[in-house]
Amino acid sequence: MRKLFYLLLLPFCLWGCKKTDQPKIDDQIIQQYISDHHLNATAEPDGLYYVPIATGLLGGNPTVASTVTVNYKGYLSDGTVFDQSSAPIALPLSQTIYGWQEGIPLMKKGGKATLLIPSALGYGASSPNNKVPANSVLIFDVELVSFQ
Repeated sequence: MRKLFYLLLLPFCLWGCKKTDQPKIDDQIIQQYISDHHLNATAEPDGLYYVPIATGLLGGNPTVASTVTVNYKGYLSDGTVFDQSSAPIALPLSQTIYGWQEGIPLMKKGGKATLLIPSALGYGASSPNNKVPANSVLIFDVELVSFQ
């Protein structure tokens, strides 16, 4: 009887449990943004794109365990700004979105970069506020002022 239940359930799961196309959609949005803005971006394995603007000082890089001090501007691919710092802000990198946890350690002190973040590394299917819709690609211009 149990096998029959699973056999009857399988078609429903295959129909209702399909994988999402969101990673493909996000990558298309990011690729279009890169093309439209003539950016030289490096793709990371999980979908983050990193665009170095200024390399920064010689020395080490922060880790996810670091507290970073940054200036930043966050916007959507259509240019809508949803957040920005008015002065350098210090925060534990471990308490930020995954896109920052992956992208900021690529920077050195004084470095500037643009991070193109697929929704899975940002806020995903949730919407943190009315300025950022669910499944949004996030773009951040970041300056790494310092880290500890």
